[in-house]
Amino acid sequence: MTKARARLFAFVLTAGLAASMVSFPVRADVQPSERTKQVGGKFMCMCGCSQVLTQCNHVGCTTSTAMLKEVDQGLAGGGSEASVTQALVQEFGTKVYAEPPKSGLSLVAWSLPSIYLAVGTVLVIFVIMRWRGRPKHQIAVAGLPAGISAAELESARQRVSRDTQD
Repeated sequence: MTKARARLFAFVLTAGLAASMVSFPVRADVQPSERTKQVGGKFMCMCGCSQVLTQCNHVGCTTSTAMLKEVDQGLAGGGSEASVTQALVQEFGTKVYAEPPKSGLSLVAWSLPSIYLAVGTVLVIFVIMRWRGRPKHQIAVAGLPAGISAAELESARQRVSRDTQD
C-alpha cells in the first residue's frame, strides 16, 4: 500500500510541475500601435479585473485582446477617437470609461468637492467672525449667567435647597 501511495504522490508531483511549466501566450499576436495604446488607455477591460484596458495583466485575457483589436481596427479604418469611444460605449455602456466624462451629471460630480470646500471655508470664517464680534454686554457679569437676574437666581437656589433636604 505504501508503494502505491508513493507512486501516486510522484505522479501528482510530476503532473503539477509539468502544469506549472506550461507557458501561456501573453497577447503575442497583438502589437497595438501607439495611437491604439493612447486611446485604449481611456477604457477599462471588461473581463472584470478593474484594470485599464492597456494594462490588463490576466494571462490569456481574451476580452482585452478583443477590445484592443476593436480599437485598433476602428482607428486603422479611418475612424476618429470619438467614433471608437462611441462604439465601445454602445457595446459595454458607460462603465467602459476609465475616467468618467466631464460633462452633464458627471461634471456636477467632478465639481462638487471644490464647491463643498469653498462653502465650508466661507461658513467657518463667518462663524468665527460672529463669535469674535459678539457684544461685550452679553458676557456674564459678576459670576451671573447672562440673562438671569439676581432674584431669579436666589429663587432657584432656595428651590434647590428645599428639594435636596431630607
